[in-house]
Amino acid sequence: MDLKQVIHMNGGDGEEGYANNSLLQRKVISLTKSIRDEAITNVYRNTKPESIGIADLGCSYGANTFLVVAEAIKAVEKFCQEQKQKSPEYKVFLNDLPGNDFNNVFLSYDAFKKNLISEVKNQMGPLYFFGAPGSFYDKLFPNKSLHFIHSSYSLQFLSKVPEGIDNNKGHIYWAKTSPPNVLKAYLEQYKADLSFFLKCRAEELVEGGCLVVTLIGEDPAYMDCGYIWEIMSMALNDMVKQGIIKEEKVNSFNIPLYYPSLAEVKKEIDTQGSFDINYLETSQVNFAELDNWDDLDFTSKKPQSLKDGGYNLATSFKAIAEPMLTGHFGESVTKEAFNRFLKHLANHMPKDKLRITNITMSLTRKLV
Repeated sequence: MDLKQVIHMNGGDGEEGYANNSLLQRKVISLTKSIRDEAITNVYRNTKPESIGIADLGCSYGANTFLVVAEAIKAVEKFCQEQKQKSPEYKVFLNDLPGNDFNNVFLSYDAFKKNLISEVKNQMGPLYFFGAPGSFYDKLFPNKSLHFIHSSYSLQFLSKVPEGIDNNKGHIYWAKTSPPNVLKAYLEQYKADLSFFLKCRAEELVEGGCLVVTLIGEDPAYMDCGYIWEIMSMALNDMVKQGIIKEEKVNSFNIPLYYPSLAEVKKEIDTQGSFDINYLETSQVNFAELDNWDDLDFTSKKPQSLKDGGYNLATSFKAIAEPMLTGHFGESVTKEAFNRFLKHLANHMPKDKLRITNITMSLTRKLV
């Protein structure tokens, strides 16, 4: 399985595409707006560039793709208006893996630019837009070419499946019943990936440039997103028991994801050493409590049927997970696995307090 080709969201505008199943991600982006606005405003104030470089890593495709870019530009334009300064030119880079639906991203650009100009209501500086396919676990941009880098809900993905976890039988992610070496392998892979990610971003940012990242993390006090993958494991193991797929096929599949704790993230930032921490906090979204579903504009009913809350979570999960599962199991097995996953989810969701823990960081590139 080529991870660079299968780690992407479902493309297109269909019912199961990521574009129509990314409301949670949009809400999380909205919740961190003030942090991003402060970060890019401070960068612009302190560096005063005539041309400002902005990159969004893991941009995906859909309504969220241009959201962060638009808000970043608006924040700079607001500062320029208040200070009666000439607007800079904007160089914007949208990054994701090559399997992302970049065609639809490019097709949406003209409408985005037209709307942005009308919303700014000012003589905005020139805007130059670039697609940047590739892994953010590699160097993506020239040294000191960027002032602001953003990433949301992407950095929990690993660069590869950890090595030495062949004994993680019956699971597709590390679970409480996984052997101890499995968790250790996932943690070590995450530490190596995060360290190299920070190194690359530090090289690409100007001194005083800012990196703002939100990722899915883990909090021992709550049931986290790893539980969703365990529900998928249940579905796949059901199919093994019925002889639909071989046990070896499930045992050879592990998801390249790790949900770190806040302490693990902070330790790696400090160890890598290129950034000062401006902000590093967690927040939670609870999928089971009705009040939080209302707050997020999701359905307000308990999932009494497969088309209620359980379905909303299932289709959102499918938009993210389906390409990886299809790459390993094929389309027909994946389709049946999701049908079974949906039933398991509807049975479990009213009973369990499943939370998504968000870790948000705002980092400034240290002065050398």
